[in-house]
Amino acid sequence: MRDLYQPNSFDLSIEIFPPKTPQGDNAVFEHLQRLKSFAPAFVSCTYGAGGSTQTRTVELCQRIQNELGTAATAHFTCVGSTVEELQNWLTYAHENGIRNIMALRGDPPQGEESFQAVEGGLRYANELVSLIREHSPEMGIGVAGYPEKHPEASDAKTDLDNLKRKVDAGADAVFTQLFYDNDNFYRFRDAYTAAGIKVPLVPGIMPITSFARIKRITSMCQAVFPDDLSNRLEAVQDDDQAQFEIGVEYAIEQCRELIDADVPGMHFYVLNKSQACERILDALGLCPAT
Repeated sequence: MRDLYQPNSFDLSIEIFPPKTPQGDNAVFEHLQRLKSFAPAFVSCTYGAGGSTQTRTVELCQRIQNELGTAATAHFTCVGSTVEELQNWLTYAHENGIRNIMALRGDPPQGEESFQAVEGGLRYANELVSLIREHSPEMGIGVAGYPEKHPEASDAKTDLDNLKRKVDAGADAVFTQLFYDNDNFYRFRDAYTAAGIKVPLVPGIMPITSFARIKRITSMCQAVFPDDLSNRLEAVQDDDQAQFEIGVEYAIEQCRELIDADVPGMHFYVLNKSQACERILDALGLCPAT
């Protein structure tokens, strides 16, 4: 990650989550094999609620690197862990070939309304970045940014100040939460630059393949969902293929605009599927590697 997003380059990355069954593992690797032809710079793997899949995350990252020959990025959160346990995980990840980490505070465990650090643990993502940089200085570190503000932040300036603390602690790149209004991303990028943050800002893209699913996701993260897009999807909510086509067409145009606006790359939240992402990358002329 530390060598990516150089001037005149454009880097793709893909995010998956740990499947719950061996069959799910096989299916997601079939999809990743298809996306490999587009030469993603890395594949990131998320961390289950409350850190429940932290070992699985490393195992899947190992498999991505060994079977696909693609760099992997392991998600890593503060949730439910003491500093000693976090250090032990970093040692474990390094010993198993992980050289890139997505450092996140993490969501509150299921059933809890707010994040609470365990005794001897960390409270904020910038503390986690500092710990990684001190313990494993060679690691590439990505962090999250929120074009439309983190749901828990009191205002956009406070949220941007928090992001700057993460970068100042040693993050190498910022990857945004999903968004569907590019103007909000551009405003965020302007504020980001004005704040003196210099690491690459990479937009996060989640192609819409199901109206019901995306309504749930945007509600949880409080992402703005344009009325005209919502109305188009609602009109075909009983037609899965029509929803897929509308979502893919929207993402193609969204990504074209972002590329024209000189973003350094894109991070695709693919929900363990390849079809929508393949269509989008093909339409953008991001031809498969040969």
